[in-house]
Amino acid sequence: MRAIHQPEFGGPERLTPVRVPRPVPLPTEVLVRVIAAGVNPCDHKTGRGEAVAPAIGALPFIPGWDVSGVVEEVGFGVTTLAPGDEVYGMPWFPRAAGAYAEYVTAPSRHFARKPRTADHVHAAALPLAALTAWQALVDTAEVEEGMRVLVHAGAGGVGHLAVQLAKHLGCHVTATARAGNHAWLRDLGADECVDYTEGPFEERIGGIDVVLDLVGDDHAETGSRSMAVLEPGGLYVAVASSAPHHLLAGFRERGFGATSFLVEPDGVALGHIATLVDSGVLRVEVADVLPLADVADAYRASAGGRVRGKLVLRVSP
Repeated sequence: MRAIHQPEFGGPERLTPVRVPRPVPLPTEVLVRVIAAGVNPCDHKTGRGEAVAPAIGALPFIPGWDVSGVVEEVGFGVTTLAPGDEVYGMPWFPRAAGAYAEYVTAPSRHFARKPRTADHVHAAALPLAALTAWQALVDTAEVEEGMRVLVHAGAGGVGHLAVQLAKHLGCHVTATARAGNHAWLRDLGADECVDYTEGPFEERIGGIDVVLDLVGDDHAETGSRSMAVLEPGGLYVAVASSAPHHLLAGFRERGFGATSFLVEPDGVALGHIATLVDSGVLRVEVADVLPLADVADAYRASAGGRVRGKLVLRVSP
């Protein structure tokens, strides 16, 4: 099968097209023919040896986690999926999943049936970003109706889905983003939008119950400055990989809740997300679709930090 190899850690120039044997599903696993693969910031960061790189294992590896495709074969014991089912998922994260290839194998319960109303390109854009929003807001922060939620980087892949999910859950939603994305974010459900380039956001935001930080202290100390916007007893959720212990400790010392967060495979949650997509509650923005061979260009665009929504690779027809 066709695949993309990362033979050693480094920039996009290290990505190499290869042909490798098609994987075979073990018991409880499924073989999925990948039609589209989503691109996430953690992909290019991991390729450089950052983010979740320690979990990857031996080099070389096939990058990527987000997939949407069709079940080709099921291993012994699988009862929830069958050949021909259209599925989407984020298998194995943070271990290597091999999404940038024509086929992947993974436990059947790392997948769910893709949203009926979404094509494979849009379904492939969802898993990591939507699961991050779901697990951070629903499972970790346990947000409730009437809460005030701040989403940093509201126009990004996770951010624009978190805005919609928080609004659906009855929250008052504030998003930080450049001015050019404000009208779009309001259409998605944001109650307030703040341009972080036009002065300190903490001088214009306050009374927040939950901060969902998708930026971190690596950029203008966004995390540390978020302390000023929280209500007493509020919660800071650091999704960015750059959430050092001292940052979280600083929140706790001042009486706030604070936690780091890393998304996990979750087929059950993906089923709930598919329902929200099919009911019109969630919609994913696809900024561009590139062929698998142009994965290096996708990495460069993602690393630029100005992608609205998600990038997707077309793997198979």
